[in-house]
Amino acid sequence: MATDTHMAADFYGTARGAVAARLLRERLAALWPEARNEAILGIGYAAPYLRLWREQARRCIALTPAQVGVARWPPGAPNLSCTAEEDRLPFPDLCFDRVLLIHGLEGAENARRLLREVWRVLKDDGRLLVVAPNRRGWWAHIEATPFGQGQPYSAGQIGRLLANSLFRVERRDTALYLPPINLRIVLRSAPLLERTGRLLVPHLAGVTMTEALKDQYGAIPLRAPRRRLVLAEAA
Repeated sequence: MATDTHMAADFYGTARGAVAARLLRERLAALWPEARNEAILGIGYAAPYLRLWREQARRCIALTPAQVGVARWPPGAPNLSCTAEEDRLPFPDLCFDRVLLIHGLEGAENARRLLREVWRVLKDDGRLLVVAPNRRGWWAHIEATPFGQGQPYSAGQIGRLLANSLFRVERRDTALYLPPINLRIVLRSAPLLERTGRLLVPHLAGVTMTEALKDQYGAIPLRAPRRRLVLAEAA
């Protein structure tokens, strides 16, 4: 089941969601510290994370798959979001420097078709960063959060899926060792729990992060069929 945009928005509006977003942003910022003058596409429910690069990027767009609904972004500013079929991205070839896929892969109706579309819209030196629930982690088994929706993955499974979709894995990371417990004392201890988890129980991370480079020498994907784009309504 794909992550519903309303469910994701509700989760990130809670104290637990805000802490989880902060922990993930720290790791994302370490992987992609700068994106000056680059074009970035976020697929899935990427709004809480695109803010890392919005001010420095040349273009920053949030796309939600059509089956999960519209998520307008950013709030209080001109709309930079849209929704479309995940295997018919409404962009020309070679137009993005980076793609962030978060709350997207695990709910994809066809993960390989989605990744081939990502391959198509990425520039030849483009980078993809996949954030997906870790199948061995606690968060993948809590359905009340976006991390408990859809199909969780191991790092190895994501690596094979990316290789089969003409991407070359460059780096891996993990995050979200905070237990999915909505207790104030746990949330206040999040930085300590995150550091401790990375040292003692690395296999229990809530998410696995995989950065991959587009393989320029892979087969050219078939031209996508007629696109369909639905823009989020202005506030």
